[in-house]
Amino acid sequence: MSTTELRRGEPVTTVLTWQVRPGHEREFEEWTEGVTRCARRFPGNEGVSWLRPEDGHRYHAVLRWSDPHRLTRWLESAERARWHERIEGVATEVGSERQSTTGLETWFSLPGTTVQSPPRWKMVLTTFLGAYPFTLLVQALVTPRTTAWPLPLRAAVFPLVLLPVLTYLVMPLLSRMVRQWLYRQPDE
Repeated sequence: MSTTELRRGEPVTTVLTWQVRPGHEREFEEWTEGVTRCARRFPGNEGVSWLRPEDGHRYHAVLRWSDPHRLTRWLESAERARWHERIEGVATEVGSERQSTTGLETWFSLPGTTVQSPPRWKMVLTTFLGAYPFTLLVQALVTPRTTAWPLPLRAAVFPLVLLPVLTYLVMPLLSRMVRQWLYRQPDE
């Protein structure tokens, strides 16, 4: 999904992929520290993380921004262009692998494909169908046993139980089960 397709005002996460020339890994990693400091000072930046390969020469930068407009301003900025000039001959950004998401799409991505995420209303409905039964279970089984706990601790139980269950078990299974409906094209 390109940043122009994202709604204004929504947080956005973008993954950039870099191909590093063999033997230049240390130089590239030093460069990542500088460009990361620069990006973090840029308005709207909410963090940058680098994923380094165990073997191979592809590095991935995960950038989080407050909204697509500010992300685009960073991507098109003179500061970023100057940082790119510094590593000519060392590494190349693989533009064809750039990906941006606003959140729920990660539960509905199809590995190894570039299929566009389903409509948001379908993602919301699918997430509700996955979360509702577990919300009932937590409310029925866990909540009564935590009434004497302080409110912040009681409030933490729900997401600590629900989010891992949804992320690792329910949503991958549910999104596979309803895949045909989720990804059906409007003209079908």
